[in-house]
Amino acid sequence: MGQITEMLLTIAMGVIGVAILAILISKNSNTAGVIQASASGFGNVLDVAISPVTGATTPPNLAYPGSSGIGSISGGFSPSPVVNMYG
Repeated sequence: MGQITEMLLTIAMGVIGVAILAILISKNSNTAGVIQASASGFGNVLDVAISPVTGATTPPNLAYPGSSGIGSISGGFSPSPVVNMYG
């Protein structure tokens, strides 16, 4: 079982490495936007992971680089606040 896990992890890391390289090299890439979106996503995950310990109910940051996060292109999406399930 350990060899299969190691093999899958190696393949996944290789795919991620090639994707990062393609993003950085491409003429049409928005490297700063991609990094900002990745950091925002990681921040959201970290905030949700520590919320049971801290009791914080920070809503996730759904804004993409260069947008306000209030709505999408069609204006049909509005993020809802996070509900504190621990009272």
